[in-house]
Amino acid sequence: MDDLAALRWLVEAGADEAIGETPLDRFAALPPPPPIAAPAAKTPARAVVPVPAAPVAAPTLAAPQPAAQAELAARTAAAAAQSLAELRAAVAAFEGCALKATATNLVFADGNPAAPLMLMGDAPRADDDRTGTPFSGDIGKLLDRMLATIGLDRSSVYIANAIPWRPSGDRQPTPAEIAACLPFARRHIALARPKLLVLFGELAARSLLGTSEGIIKLRGRWKSYEDPALPAPINVLATYHPWYLLKQPLQKRDSWSDLLSIKQKIGEL
Repeated sequence: MDDLAALRWLVEAGADEAIGETPLDRFAALPPPPPIAAPAAKTPARAVVPVPAAPVAAPTLAAPQPAAQAELAARTAAAAAQSLAELRAAVAAFEGCALKATATNLVFADGNPAAPLMLMGDAPRADDDRTGTPFSGDIGKLLDRMLATIGLDRSSVYIANAIPWRPSGDRQPTPAEIAACLPFARRHIALARPKLLVLFGELAARSLLGTSEGIIKLRGRWKSYEDPALPAPINVLATYHPWYLLKQPLQKRDSWSDLLSIKQKIGEL
């Protein structure tokens, strides 16, 4: 095969570059690679000691007064009050009863302070707490009807509670709470000086009469209420609370008997 024929064959076979007879080391023509640095010696990791966070100071709460201390403070504040207005201010300023912290309003009194008949319930309910007036809502409506049956209304009676703040959820006040409020209730009676006193409910009756008897045994029986601050003992009658009568309407018969007894006593004044 002549040279021209050989060249034509190579072109037809796909050759497109003329290569010399001596092999070319193309890697030798490249610049030498940079030296690879030896790995640096690892520095041992230093143990991290956690630094405890500074303790968060607990909120400072006022320490509750011991029961005996609260009762003594109540006695002192109550005795210092020389009028109903001063007594109300003393009750409002008193911090020895936990009930004050959860109540919406102080429930002090309603009606006529000069009336011969004083009505005292046990503790405010939800409607009383909202309005600041004793015997409000449905309980008050029933009391108003009861008074009307013997010719009375709120202008002819004086109304208060043994406990001036509503216990949350209408729960029963604790003995310590009752003891802290009782001096104010006694002073309330002494300053009003009614001729007749009616106690609505077991709490008021047992606390102010100093007895362990329940309201079923106490109701309907006139007793004598005595206090050194009073010029003379007061006739007192315990009866069912209107709140109880709303739940137990069959007991209204006994309450009607008590109302007639109250009417008779008023006629004897």
